[in-house]
Amino acid sequence: MKLSDEQIQLRDWVHDFAADVIRPVAEEWDEKEEFPYPVVQQAAEIGLYGWEFMAQGMMGDPTGLTMPLAIEELFWGDAGIGMAIMGTGLAAAGIAASGTPEQLMEWVPQCYGDAEDLKLGAFAASEPDAGSDVAGYRTRAVYDEATDEWILNGTKAWITNGGIADIHVVIGVVDPELRAKGHASFIVPPGTKGLSQGQKYKKHGIRASHTAEVVLEDVRVPGHCLLGGKEKLDERLARVREGKSGNAQAAMQTFEATRPAVAAQALGVARAAYEYSLEYAKERHAFGRAIIENQAIAFMLADMATEIEVTRALIWKAAWLGKNGTFENAEGSMAKLKAGRVATWVTERAIQILGGYGYTREYPVERWHRDAKIHDIFEGTEQIQQLVISRVISGIRIE
Repeated sequence: MKLSDEQIQLRDWVHDFAADVIRPVAEEWDEKEEFPYPVVQQAAEIGLYGWEFMAQGMMGDPTGLTMPLAIEELFWGDAGIGMAIMGTGLAAAGIAASGTPEQLMEWVPQCYGDAEDLKLGAFAASEPDAGSDVAGYRTRAVYDEATDEWILNGTKAWITNGGIADIHVVIGVVDPELRAKGHASFIVPPGTKGLSQGQKYKKHGIRASHTAEVVLEDVRVPGHCLLGGKEKLDERLARVREGKSGNAQAAMQTFEATRPAVAAQALGVARAAYEYSLEYAKERHAFGRAIIENQAIAFMLADMATEIEVTRALIWKAAWLGKNGTFENAEGSMAKLKAGRVATWVTERAIQILGGYGYTREYPVERWHRDAKIHDIFEGTEQIQQLVISRVISGIRIE
């Protein structure tokens, strides 16, 4: 697939921001383990963080490649800061997956704010006892007909921007008997009483990204904050109770839409580690010659380069299919599965090429290795992707 001139310009623009703004401070924010507001502010000032950029990437590009291109470059800069910039996009995707056009226009801009008044969004799905098991969610959403409000109670876990976001998109259980098909998505507007941040997680990697619990205690949101509306929800639940097919449940709709983008995150980390170790191998001398002149090193780099190119091709195919109809053989899950594995493997090989230096925090490859691993876990573990793929290719309900 040949990129257009506009896509090449976009890629180079984001790459320059990653090289000039993100990379010089990546180690600092990783050590701080704090949300990098100044960097996100700079991204907002140039239009890289904002609802207009997200809308163009999600809806204005018929090829589906805008977001993977931008994300690969951001995460090439740094995964933690990249996640801080892109994390709000998951909330936007959640609104787009379940909301009406009117809700999309009302709430997505509020997730981002603008350069003068920066805002954040969060998508709250996982729970302490239910990550991959979406049918195990316990956060309840009960409708109060007298006031036309929904009352939310429960705890969400592992939430990017959780508790510090202005807009939270929360998955709640409206009918426990229907399990995963009894879920709905809700907007929790800024300043709503009863929503608070629980524990903030001290993570292995992507440490500049804020990840925390979200606690909901008698959180009341207006009826119009139910994404898609109550009439549509009631119709869907009635079909399910009658044994008819219902739409994909709320969390999975969002994850399916974002898997190629998550794969692009992993690809950016892998490419960063590969490029760094390639240059190191050219400059590092041992036994009288550059270490790249040894087959053991050269062949590792050849395999790393090959795996990265294969992964990018699969991501681009998945992104195009996701935009132009539907996945044919679970390509979204294939892309995420492959990219997570490749990022973890490539960054581990990069440490091996640098030897003892690679294991120290004086060199960035150990950080990239820590950052890579999360892509085997979040938004569907490696095993969940295998399950999705195996069900699609076999047509059998594999458990």
